[in-house]
This record gives sequence, structure tokens and C-alpha cells, in this order.
Amino acid sequence: MRKKNSLKRWMASAILFSLFISCGQDRRERVDSEVLVVKEQGSFLAGGAAVTTPGIYNENDPTNPAGQTLHGDHAYVFYQKPLHARKYPLVFLHGNGESSKTWETTPDGREGFQNIFLRLGFSVYLVDQPRRGKAGRSIVSDSISALPEEAFQFEIFRLGIWPEFFPDVQFPKDPQSLEQFMRQITPNTGAFDKHVVADAMAAVFDRTGEGVLVTHSMGGGPGWLTVIRNPKVRAVVAYEPGSSFIFPKGEVPAPMPTSCPYGALTADSVSLE
Repeated sequence: MRKKNSLKRWMASAILFSLFISCGQDRRERVDSEVLVVKEQGSFLAGGAAVTTPGIYNENDPTNPAGQTLHGDHAYVFYQKPLHARKYPLVFLHGNGESSKTWETTPDGREGFQNIFLRLGFSVYLVDQPRRGKAGRSIVSDSISALPEEAFQFEIFRLGIWPEFFPDVQFPKDPQSLEQFMRQITPNTGAFDKHVVADAMAAVFDRTGEGVLVTHSMGGGPGWLTVIRNPKVRAVVAYEPGSSFIFPKGEVPAPMPTSCPYGALTADSVSLE
């Protein structure tokens, strides 16, 4: 019962957090909005695994894997802390085909969530999930295809039905912005594994301490699993949460058919008692 109540508290915290931001209830003095002041910034790697090939390393044959190690499946995190930071930092996890770039600057050059929330007094942590972007070192082999598929990316991000934009879409419709969007798509260096991502994200919160997890799209599934793995996640703000969902044991629905090439939407079974 305690876990069930905890989930309710997380959901309530997420709602209150959203209202808190939109209503601007914290009226502490801030630095001039035209000047971005950063007290501390840096980066680190969290979680992951390591494998070792049996044998003895031979310095005269350095490309032979015998006796060598491979560290991978970790998360890469870049962070910034403002002056007079609020209590809880925001930890951002991207979605399908993306990296932490998705939170930085918009394709048409405007400030992204990174700077918007930094200016509002939040410490921000931008994550590249395992096997993606700056966390590209994977402990499983995979191949990267050069197959053109940017019409799919255009549609999966709900910009429109290729090549036409939806009438009221807020994405800028100029060719330069669209090109910037296409160029930020980032391939997986190993198969997407929500449990690998959640394990790494739990390790991220071991470093950040208590905070709010902000997820987008395919980051949603690993986000729910991260909540279960680490109680330092105090709230979740999930934008278009996808990839998988959490249900109590015995209440898991059948997989949902989808046109997504990654397969049907699935669910995890967890004990909430």
C-alpha cells in the first residue's frame, strides 16, 4: 500500500509542479533576465556496466580484445546551476531519435528548456540516454543504418504528414529550421533497452539528489521505471509519454497495435502493494 500511496504523491507533485511554474508563485528576486548567470556547470557519466574479454592483454597487439575491458551503457549528463537555485533540480530525458540537444536551443535559434528553466532559478541536468549521443558507448553490438527515414521523424514528432505541416503546428515552417531539426536526429549505437536506460537514470539521481524528472515521448517508459528504482525522483513531468507503461500485476493490457516501426506499445507489470 505504501508504494501505491507513493505513486499518488508523485502524480500530485507533478500536477502541483506544473501549476507552480505556470502561475509563477515563487516571487524571489532574480538576476536581470537579459543576463544568464551560472554559478556552476559541468558534466559526468552515471551508471552503466563493464565487460572484460578473457585472456592477457598484449601491448604488441593492442587491437586484440583479449584481457581488455569495455565500459558502456552509462548516461551522459551536462548540468548547470544558477545563483539562488530552487530546492529541486530538473533532470531532462529526451525521446526517440534525440539526444540532450532537444532541450538546448530550438531549431529556429530560440532558447530551449535548458535556459528557460535556468533563468527561472532551477538547476538543470540534460541527459543523453545510454547508447545515444555522448553516451554512445554500448556493451552490445549493433549496426547503424544509413537508410533515409526523415519523413518518419517528421511525422513521429507530430509536425505534420510529410511533407506538409499541420495547419496550427507551432514548429517554425521555414526550410532552415526544418534542416536544423533533421540534423539533430541521433542514432542508437545499441538496441534501445528501457531497463538499461532506467538503471542509468536511477544512477543519475544518485548524483543529483532529490529532483524532478522531465521526460519526452520514448523517454516516458524508462521514466516510470526510474521512479520505481530511485525514491529521489520527487515528481515526474511527462510530455507525450510513450514506449511503455506501468500497471499493477494482473492488470496489464494486451500490446497496442501501432504503425511505429519499433513495434507495439507494451506494458510492465509491477507490484504496487
